[in-house]
Amino acid sequence: MQISSDHAQLWQTLTAAFERVSLSSHVVFLIVLAVFIIATPFIGTLPRAELINSGLLTLVLTSGLLVIQARRGTLILATLLAVPGLVARWINYFQPELMPAFVHLVFGMLFLALVAVLFLRFILRAPRVTAQVLEAGISTYLVFGLLWTLAYMLVGRLTPDAFTFSAPGQSMNAANALYYSFVTLTTMGYGDILPLSRAARMLAVSEATTGVLYMSVLIARLVGMYSTVTPIEDKSDTDPSS
Repeated sequence: MQISSDHAQLWQTLTAAFERVSLSSHVVFLIVLAVFIIATPFIGTLPRAELINSGLLTLVLTSGLLVIQARRGTLILATLLAVPGLVARWINYFQPELMPAFVHLVFGMLFLALVAVLFLRFILRAPRVTAQVLEAGISTYLVFGLLWTLAYMLVGRLTPDAFTFSAPGQSMNAANALYYSFVTLTTMGYGDILPLSRAARMLAVSEATTGVLYMSVLIARLVGMYSTVTPIEDKSDTDPSS
């Protein structure tokens, strides 16, 4: 009887520890995303820009893998996407002739798409608004930006003239792709980078549409969850003039 009680207590302790790690992993993933987005435009001026970029991308994929809470099959799928992507990125850094860049870009896109889908499912199934739901909502928006960043880099490598730049001598590198991705996601459209190929235009249209629809769905979902927990008071109950 004592052994059974000890096992139950140990299980409760492990469960509580896992929940604490899970909660902190969401915050860590959000912070890593923010650091990657903020740092990327300035990395190009540093001596070891590619090394730093590879390290930050490793942190993004690793923290994204840790934050996933899903069934065993989904976790295995996420691992099969993240690990080969990281291996391909580092091989491309040390031996670019052995591993073309499009390999890690494709694996990174698939992994980020999986993370976005899992976050969206978590937000839509959440019974109420919590800090974790808000963190997932912000992270999903940033993940969308990074997902299309890799897609623009991939198109830029496969088709060098897929984009045109107002400043001469520019290419769709990490900094330009990140800038163009979030400008398109927010539908600002400054016009200093223009898509020319069909693939580039399709990506731009799909990202702008995704950004608008996501914000509409997210706000509607948050308002719906909040109103079910805190019902809106009738005006006659609060307005003294009625």
